[in-house]
Amino acid sequence: MGEVYFEFVQIGQQMRVSAIDADTNTEVVVIAPVSATRPQMQAVVLAKLRRKLATSSDAPSPSAPGKFA
Repeated sequence: MGEVYFEFVQIGQQMRVSAIDADTNTEVVVIAPVSATRPQMQAVVLAKLRRKLATSSDAPSPSAPGKFA
């Protein structure tokens, strides 16, 4: 895993945190309370991204034809 982009969007009393792996364009999202610190939120979403990348080695590539949800 190389560069990772983070996005934080507050929705009421919750924070939507996204992490995107720049190499694979894989994205994961977590919802956290706004009372959590930014490093706590990043640690959780980064762990989720690492887990997804480790288990999705047999997933289709982003350049494969078709639609993916």
